[in-house]
Amino acid sequence: MKKVNIYSDGACSGNPGPGGYGVILEYNGREMELSGGEKQTTNNRMELMGVIVGLEALKEPCNADITTDSKYVTDAFNKGWILSWQRKNWRKADGKEVLNKELWQRLVKAAEPHNVRFIHVMGHAGHEYNERCDKIAVREREKFAVD
Repeated sequence: MKKVNIYSDGACSGNPGPGGYGVILEYNGREMELSGGEKQTTNNRMELMGVIVGLEALKEPCNADITTDSKYVTDAFNKGWILSWQRKNWRKADGKEVLNKELWQRLVKAAEPHNVRFIHVMGHAGHEYNERCDKIAVREREKFAVD
């Protein structure tokens, strides 16, 4: 399988408010940028959308390393929360429904054909790709901040 690096970040102003996401896919020295946003959203939704869009862009099963500064995303997979939520019909330990359930379900579906590894990096700490994704996400957010 091909080895692809997916870098992703989300941004939101107001939380909820206008938001955007930025994604960079890197394969064999080539890069592709993807982005988008919404007028009324949350930071967590934009973090999820970046990862989803990155995975959905893959045309065949890949080994995909996903690098993000979102503990919300990385912990869900690396700490096994996602499996627990699925077993409990998308409910958390307290019995309440998981927030952003439809996006988590879309992310699980997008990840299915791939071998995915989630890597957390500190935001705004000089990681080249995270900084670039942040700039893309902020640019997208600003498009939706203007009436």
